[in-house]
Formats: sequence, C-alpha cells, structure tokens
Amino acid sequence: MEEHASWRDANMSAPAPVLSARAIRLLAPGRGEDIQVRISAPATGDNLPIIIFSHGYGSSMDGYAPLADYWAAHGFVVVQPTHLDAKRLGLAQDDPRRPLIWRTRVEDMKRILDDLDAVTQWVPGLEGRVDHGLVAASGHSFGGQTTSMLLGARMLGPDGEGEDMSDRRIKAGILLASGGHGGVDLSPLGREITPYLNSGFDHMATPALVVAGDADQSPLTTRGPDWFADPYRLSPGRKALLTLFGAEHMLGGISGYAVTEATDENPARVALIQRMTLAYLQSQLLDDATAWSSACEALAMEATPLGKAKGIIGR
Repeated sequence: MEEHASWRDANMSAPAPVLSARAIRLLAPGRGEDIQVRISAPATGDNLPIIIFSHGYGSSMDGYAPLADYWAAHGFVVVQPTHLDAKRLGLAQDDPRRPLIWRTRVEDMKRILDDLDAVTQWVPGLEGRVDHGLVAASGHSFGGQTTSMLLGARMLGPDGEGEDMSDRRIKAGILLASGGHGGVDLSPLGREITPYLNSGFDHMATPALVVAGDADQSPLTTRGPDWFADPYRLSPGRKALLTLFGAEHMLGGISGYAVTEATDENPARVALIQRMTLAYLQSQLLDDATAWSSACEALAMEATPLGKAKGIIGR
C-alpha cells in the first residue's frame, strides 16, 4: 500500500493542471512525412521553460507519460516528437531512410526548436507564455543518444572524427539509460544492428544529468552496466550522475503507466527519477542554486536509498 501511495502522490496529485495537445504536424520536406508532436504544458504561469524529449526506439510521442506529465505539472513545457522508428509508423526494414534514422532524429529535435511558435500555438492559452531561451533536451535509450548529439557528442567515422550536430539553443540535457562509448566497446550484435552507436563524448560540453541503472545489462556492449555512465565519465563540462540501484533499461517504468516492457517495474524508482530530474532542471534552467544539492542530500539521508547521486562537477 505504501508503494502504491507514493506512485499516486507522484503522478495523480499534480500541483498544477496540465494542458496537452497531440498529433500536431510540422512540415518536414525530405523526411518522407511530417513530424507528429505532442505538447504538454501547465495551465498557468509565464516565462515557461521548455523540455524537448526524444523517445526510445519504437516508442512515440505518446510514451513516457510519467515524466512528461510530471515535468509539465511542475512548470515545464514538454514537447515530444514521434521519430521515424516509431512502431506505429510501420517503416519497412528495407526502407532507405532506416540507416540514417539516427541523423533524422537529431534533425527532428532541431526542427522543433526552429518552429516552436508554430508548435505552442496549438495549445490554447499557451502562446506568449513560453521562454524560448530556456531549453533543455532529454531522451531515453536511443533518445538519449539523440540528445547526447545535441549536447555535443559525435558519431565517429572510420577516421575517428565526427560531425558536430550540437545545438547551442539547448542549455542542459538529461540522458536516461543512454548508450556509452562505441568502437571496441560494442558487441558483435551492437556493431551489426546499431552501427550508429559509435559515439564519442570528447566534445559533449553542454551540462547534463546522466541517469543509469546498475543492473542495465545491454546486449549492445561487451561491458556491463557501467557502460551507461560513459556520457558522464568521458565528457567535458559540468555533469551530474544518478545511479539507480537494481534498475534495468526501463529504469523502473519511465516509458509509461503500467507498461509491459518494464522488466523492473518499480513506482518508487520512477518517483525518484521524477524528483531528481526536476531538481536538476530547476538548477540548470531556473538558476535555483540549492535544488540539485538539496535533492542529493535528501537522497543520501534516506534509510534505504534507491540510488546515489554525484553532484554537479566541472572538468
């Protein structure tokens, strides 16, 4: 009963009403079809910061409600595109766009930033209440890899170099179960099905919170769960790390309410991610000097903590 109560407190007792619109279409010439977007926002408030969220492989704009709902209820405008790999789009395996979906995903996120006025006008009463200068990007799994490139990570070619696809409009990022270093750290399966994961983090300088599960065993790498902390360890700039005890790839169920793909369903773990990501966003976008440090201290003082956090550091 206690676990159920904590889940309800986090998701059903929102501090502010949330407005949401879905299936907003952005023109995307050359993509093959328009970008469909969901946007969620608090019903009140001005100068609202923005989070653009990139879903994991096969998901869509309708996924990750435990995060989108929570962030919106706490004062953020959350914009979620549907990428071409979404199962509901039914892209054929031999579709010529598939090998470059990793690039199209990044372009989807940038197009949203280009067309924010067009996106926000679809939510009644939101126009004029959004601060376009306060933008964070977040993503889970493949979406984390997409987000990392917006923060400065690069897809490395045979010569060890990669194109800079970062976007300076993004002030901070949150990477959730996002893959680590590519190359020799990829398994044969990883090199076969996900060659786009040859990521390098030497240039990922934008501030970011990396969230990783210490039981996330991925078939894409020859390493263990520590692979998912690479974006924290291998990148320059100010980074923070939240390690979740016993968490597998879905981190307790962030991809939706009562979802079947979560092998480690744990509402309390999801609630922790909600609190910690909110504190991080408040510290980075809203200049709340104590939000992140206070959240870290509170986590460390819990009798049976569900994870551990390393404070924001500069390198």
